[in-house]
Amino acid sequence: MAFESLSDEFIEGLISCRKHVENPKAREQVKPGHKQFNYNVQALDESGHQFMLYTRQNTEEGMDDDFSCGLLWLASNGECLTLCRYNGSAHIHRNKLEHKSLELTCHIHRATEKYIVANQKPEGFAYPTEKYRTLNEALHCLIKECCIEGLMSGSTRANQIDLFT
Repeated sequence: MAFESLSDEFIEGLISCRKHVENPKAREQVKPGHKQFNYNVQALDESGHQFMLYTRQNTEEGMDDDFSCGLLWLASNGECLTLCRYNGSAHIHRNKLEHKSLELTCHIHRATEKYIVANQKPEGFAYPTEKYRTLNEALHCLIKECCIEGLMSGSTRANQIDLFT
């Protein structure tokens, strides 16, 4: 499926379908400048959709606000699409099509049909949020808003493990 044919309704359906983490005890990957976790996620409906959930935290001194967590859809043709990304406040984001910048604030990226059609990063649009300040809080929001089960984020006690304590 070419991403150019994806509608906002289809994207929202991917985000809102119930999902389950298949590897809640994934190992931390330490890379130059950051640490990362990658989780395999499966749709719980008959669609068979597969996703990847990731968290990434800058490990440099004083960079606690430089983090990201996101949900990618793994399309059946082998391509992947970032559906949403929850970023910290460490950088300014510019919504290219709207010609508007978000200053140093936490923000949420969402894939949109408008950005796909304009041949921009599908998740290039972002909006500011005060729902979180830390990676663990951002992950909690992502889990809740993307209907993901089977992973504990510190604020979610109904799931299996705690990631960052």
